[in-house]
Amino acid sequence: MPVVSLKEIVDRAFAERYGVPAINIVNDLTLEAVLAGAVEARSPVIVQTSVKTVKSIGSDVLFAMWEAMTAGIEVPVTLHLDHCPERAVITECLDRGWNSVLFDASTLTVEENQRQTVEVVAEARRYGAHVEGEIEAIKGVEDGIGADTEPQRQTLETAVAFIEATGVDVFAPSIGNAHGVYSATPALDFQRVTDLVERTGVPIALHGGSGMTDDQFRDLIARGCAKVNISTALKIEFMRSSLAFLKGAEEADKWDPPSLFRDVRGHIVDLTTGLAATFGSAGRAW
Repeated sequence: MPVVSLKEIVDRAFAERYGVPAINIVNDLTLEAVLAGAVEARSPVIVQTSVKTVKSIGSDVLFAMWEAMTAGIEVPVTLHLDHCPERAVITECLDRGWNSVLFDASTLTVEENQRQTVEVVAEARRYGAHVEGEIEAIKGVEDGIGADTEPQRQTLETAVAFIEATGVDVFAPSIGNAHGVYSATPALDFQRVTDLVERTGVPIALHGGSGMTDDQFRDLIARGCAKVNISTALKIEFMRSSLAFLKGAEEADKWDPPSLFRDVRGHIVDLTTGLAATFGSAGRAW
């Protein structure tokens, strides 16, 4: 199964009402482990890279890793640039071969956001790529992007007009979700997802998925959240499993980096397969 477009993955999930894990990777180990977990679960997966990851690794190296690790892969996969407010980085990633981008202009006025999103959609189309859009910031800071203040919620009419005017392929609304670690189970506006789907027929991206309950996931997916973003959960799993292994290595005075990598990889594979099962994407490879 070759690498496919974001729209190919999300549209099928939207039609059949399951969610596809959209997981932010941070390095070569997490990239390989997320892909391996998707293969094990027979699930499509959206691999996401933050602007911070693109800049720290470099788009050339990152895309070379992607090409090498997805060669001959047996499940549908796609590469997505997450929450990018920088037009230059969007152009760079599209030119390298990213399959889709989220143009995050949520700090701008809706009018200016819409004007620039139209341009980004046109640019992406020239590369055969797709675009996720948003008009409201998601509360919380993720990889240096965002704010901890509650975002202003736009009206349903404003959101519908933005989706129709820009032609975005996926839309990410604010529904009470947040990036980072929730201090309590979030209170979510489920009806807003239903209203957006009924009015536009466009798949919804659920941000701030780390920490939501299984029942919340299933309800939102049934309403049309076909793309489910997971970032914080991977970071926590990566760092906690690394820390636990290193404490054991210190106690035993045994220092073997490949054993560390193998152990952490197993945790990320398990995280990916678990998400696929929860979201209903396991066994959906085609």
